[in-house]
Amino acid sequence: MRGLIGAISALAFLAGSAASAETLKLVEVITSPERTEVLQKQVDAFEAANPGTEVEIVSLPWGQAFEKFATMVAGGDIPDVVEMPDRWAGIYKDKLVDLNSRIADWEYGKTLTQKALDMGRQTDGKTARMIPYGFYLRALFYNKKLLEEAGVKEPPKTMEDFMAASKAVSELDGKYGYCLRGGPGGLNGWIMMAATMNGDNTFFDENGKSTLNQPGSVEGLQFLIDMYQNGYAPKDSVSWGFNEIVAGFYSGTCAFLDQDPDALIAVAERMDAEDFAVVPMPVGPAGKAFPTIGFAGWAMFDSTQNEDLSWKLIAHLSGPEANKDWAKRVGVIPIHEGADQDPHFKTEQFAGWFETLNGENYVPTVMPTYLEQFGYFADSIALETSQEALLGQISAQEMADTWAEFLTEEYGRWKAAQ
Repeated sequence: MRGLIGAISALAFLAGSAASAETLKLVEVITSPERTEVLQKQVDAFEAANPGTEVEIVSLPWGQAFEKFATMVAGGDIPDVVEMPDRWAGIYKDKLVDLNSRIADWEYGKTLTQKALDMGRQTDGKTARMIPYGFYLRALFYNKKLLEEAGVKEPPKTMEDFMAASKAVSELDGKYGYCLRGGPGGLNGWIMMAATMNGDNTFFDENGKSTLNQPGSVEGLQFLIDMYQNGYAPKDSVSWGFNEIVAGFYSGTCAFLDQDPDALIAVAERMDAEDFAVVPMPVGPAGKAFPTIGFAGWAMFDSTQNEDLSWKLIAHLSGPEANKDWAKRVGVIPIHEGADQDPHFKTEQFAGWFETLNGENYVPTVMPTYLEQFGYFADSIALETSQEALLGQISAQEMADTWAEFLTEEYGRWKAAQ
């Protein structure tokens, strides 16, 4: 009888535990097998530290993530925690929990860099709608062997040097100067070139008008069009995304690649360290370069049934050690002070990014992701029109005017709501 009672008690205990188990849904949107593996390990550690908690990871492929996630939210299938790209924050800002008070009470809140805090509040400058997990800052990879073979003595320091070096490499049989990202995610390159040739990365003038169709900006857009139409980038690069441009670089197809630290992972696996290096982006006529800085982070939807537990997951993923491990494995600049002293980041390969962060000639450009429709602009309007411009179907001026009209209208709408 005692054995039966004990068995019944055990079953009752297990049933009670199952009933009280908490489940969180976590959606990742910048998905790759490597990232998912790292995330799963960190989630496993969270579950081990919080018995009775289960975290369901939903992985969306990046190429369709914008549409798939929007469909999920519209259909009421809303996660507790989401990997939130910076340019989506404006779209979902009214559905995200303000994390300011949580960060203030968090043991590691004081070690977050000011850049991390500022970027987490970028939608209105006040509300912390996410904790960024790291930064994607553009710098220039170059292939030492290809430059030497083409007779180029040093990596380009100016935009003029960049074009000339790309031309020289493209004269080699089967080689090209530049891995152009003409497909999804290519907007950063266009914005960098526009700002660098314009000598200013301010998106809107004092009258609230977009600067993207100013003469200098148009010259920057034309720079990339010329690079492609002159044959200094592969023909099929009109549709290249991240994977294609990175492969184009490490395969030796093209000598230059402007990318964030995440590209370093794949490149370093396939190229010897002595065969390539990373330098700041070339400067324009004003003596400055304006590399884009982007980010993604962990955000919480206000529809979560357990805000405390959702925050606990975000805090776990954002802690110094977890963040440093994440940064090393997925290729971002970490968010806590002192992380740059880790031996992993004190290499020649990271030199270009830290020189960019610390050099007075390099002014990081933050995209206007606070605009509600910026995600739509980046993933739809900019993609379609830039490909048309590369193929000669519209001019740089026509593309710039289309962009400026849309962004000016969006900025006016945002300004009116402040």
